Amino acid sequence: MSRFYNLILTVGIAAVMIAFFLLPNQAIADSSSKGGIQARIFFDRGVEKAQHNNYREAINNFTQAIEWNPKLAGAYGNRCLMYINLGNYQKAIADCSSALHLNSESIEVYLNRGLANYRIGDFQAAIADFSEVIARKPDDFRAYYNRGLARFELEDYTGAIADYDRALDFNLQIEDAALAEIYTDRGLVYLVAEKGQEALVDFSLAIALDNQNHRAYFNRGCVCHQQGRLHEAIQDYTQAVKLNSQSAEAYFNRGLVRHQLGLHQGAIADLQKASQYFGDRGDLAAYEQTLALIERWQQFIFSSAQIDVG
Repeated sequence: MSRFYNLILTVGIAAVMIAFFLLPNQAIADSSSKGGIQARIFFDRGVEKAQHNNYREAINNFTQAIEWNPKLAGAYGNRCLMYINLGNYQKAIADCSSALHLNSESIEVYLNRGLANYRIGDFQAAIADFSEVIARKPDDFRAYYNRGLARFELEDYTGAIADYDRALDFNLQIEDAALAEIYTDRGLVYLVAEKGQEALVDFSLAIALDNQNHRAYFNRGCVCHQQGRLHEAIQDYTQAVKLNSQSAEAYFNRGLVRHQLGLHQGAIADLQKASQYFGDRGDLAAYEQTLALIERWQQFIFSSAQIDVG
């Protein structure tokens, strides 16, 4: 998902999800019967396929495991994860719900169902799932972070910041790249809430933790852009483009800054790149908006040249 912040485009965010696979001896209580043996075979095959990112074959194997043992909660839970990886969120939600009906204690299944609900835009349901995780495991930073993402979507900025703050309380448990994502997303809340200095601090912390985080560079560029620090904005947008060469937003915003600085040819070149990438991803509104702006700027350059010649 992408967001517009006034005339400045800001990058969307994605929830943290930790992939999980249940061990066969945890998932299958009765492995002595024919059904139990067959279910275990297909379950193990599904895990193997999933670990090699062969999600469709993993789904087929988990499905066969379920056919042999319809009470196999782990197969539903893992199949849910496969559906999430393939973007089939409705089926993922159904499988997670089946898994929880059979085993209501699985933290990971609540997390994954929350993610699926988040992806379909049912943010209240996502919040309910992440809150369930917090009630059962109050030190799970992923649940606080994901709930913060959902609250952000509902424009509950105070709640989102509180959740990000709580997630950051467990910073010693979090790898640097994941920690950088939390700072980036908290910074985005500050940016949208027009708290530029707080946003700037968070984006800079994210970059210090992970200098490959193109979202942090891009959004810090947005802050500099708003504050009139145009050369710094260009530096950050340029770094964002280096790290993500198809970032239409970064090209678009860099074009805006170059135009403000009177670098009109460079600005048009940036917008041409932006229009290409907007078109490639099917964002027709942004594509047409960008083309219209290019045309206006080209007319401006032509008019200026005519005046100079006269």
